[in-house]
Formats: sequence, C-alpha cells, structure tokens
Amino acid sequence: MTTTLPASHAFDRAIALQPLTANLFSGATSDDYQNMVGPFGGVTAATLLNAVLQHPERIGEPVSLTINFAGPVQPGAFEIEATPLRTNRSTQHWLLLQRQGGEVVTSGTAFFATRRETWSEQQESMPAAPAADSLPQQIRQERSWFQHYDFRYVTGLFHPKEQIKEGREGTESLLWTRDNPPRPLDFASLTALGDVFAPRIFHRRQRFTPAGTVSLTHYFHADAAQLAASGDRPLLGQARATRMHNNYSDQVAHLWSEDGVLLLTSTQVAYYKE
Repeated sequence: MTTTLPASHAFDRAIALQPLTANLFSGATSDDYQNMVGPFGGVTAATLLNAVLQHPERIGEPVSLTINFAGPVQPGAFEIEATPLRTNRSTQHWLLLQRQGGEVVTSGTAFFATRRETWSEQQESMPAAPAADSLPQQIRQERSWFQHYDFRYVTGLFHPKEQIKEGREGTESLLWTRDNPPRPLDFASLTALGDVFAPRIFHRRQRFTPAGTVSLTHYFHADAAQLAASGDRPLLGQARATRMHNNYSDQVAHLWSEDGVLLLTSTQVAYYKE
C-alpha cells in the first residue's frame, strides 16, 4: 500500500522522500523547520513515519511510533531505512534508521495494524477551553519552525521576557494548534503536532534552558477517516511533566479534535542542562 502526499505545503516538502532501493529512501532537511540544533524533532519523526507510509509493503495504519534522537541531524541529505520486521495477518512491526555520512542519527520503531470495529471508550475528556478563533495567535520568531504552526494559548504560555518569578508557573500548557498555513490533518502532520510543545523545563522556570528530546513515543487513537474529518481545523493540545530529575524530564501530552475526540497521546523524555 503506497501513500502519495501533496507537495504544495512546506510540511509536505520537508518530509518528502524518494525511494532508492528496497527499504531505503533519500531525503533532505528543510530550512523551514530548523530548530536550535538540527530540524524540529516533530518533522524528523514525521519523516521517518512517512517512510513507512510510502513503503509498498505497508499494511494498516500507525498505532504507535517511537523515535530516538541519537545525534543531531545536520543540514543536507540523509537516508532512511524502513524495514518490516514482521508482518502478521493484521499487524506489522517496523525498524526505522536515519543515517547521515554512514552514521545513525535517529532510530525508531513503528507498529501498524488494520483496526477492526469493536467496543470502544474514551477515558480522557477534552479540557474546557475557549474557541481557538477567540484567542490571539502567539507569534514567535526565534526558530524558523515556529512560523509554520499556529499557536493559541489557553494557559501555560512561556513568557520569559516578563521575568515571572521562578516557581510561580507549573509545567502544564493548554493550547490550540495546527499547521500554518492550515493543512488537512493526516498521520504525518499529527506526528509533528504531537511534538510542538516546548520543553517543560522552559515553562517551569520561565527561562530558556539548554534542552532537547531524547526519545518520544506517540500512540495514535484515530484512523485515517477520523483524521480526515478534522480537516484543517485546530487541535487542542495539553502537555505537562511529572518529574524533572538530574538532567532529565518527562512529558505527557494529548491532542483532541475540536469535537472532543482524543487523537493522540504522546510521552517523551528530554534532557536539560543548567
């Protein structure tokens, strides 16, 4: 099964891949999504997932994705190896490796499955929030990738210039977000949106701190039809940390559609320095 994504949006250009040989794809970093060190991690994760989405042997849709950022991705070309480790009747397990100069810079695993209609229930309700269009768009210019997302904060805005006393703020953020300009939601864009939250240490201390994601795992709760139903409308995102200890912090995040359907749960671990 092969999925072809449009190339008109900056996001689609950033995650574009060309097949080389069996299980191997080539791509290049995009200046549009640069972060402090290398590309925005959400776009890197989406690019690795895209290798599976485009793979001719792929069955089903993503249920989980784990990405490990082993080293900085340098500007320029890279290769992604997407290997189906095992395919069962309705499930499929993948190994993902991103290389530059012969070295692995990012690794990952993905689990795909063909979902069957069964009993279902949503335990995590969407928090109450004002409509996205009633909130101001947060404009930040520090990193190029910020400009490609629409951020509208409900609570938990990171605002170091206001010099808020350390300890006054917690680690939770609640905000509406989507691609900028708007783009119809799919698994690749949802993957990137799951990583748009700033490191929780930023919010806890209200100042920039050297920090970055080491490993993230996404759990996809929706199928392609449910994502398509969201169109290009904003998603409500909530993120918080549970503990920061000796240079490492976790993060737990959720993304809901406007009508309250939980689309994604994400967990990650990030390093930070004093």
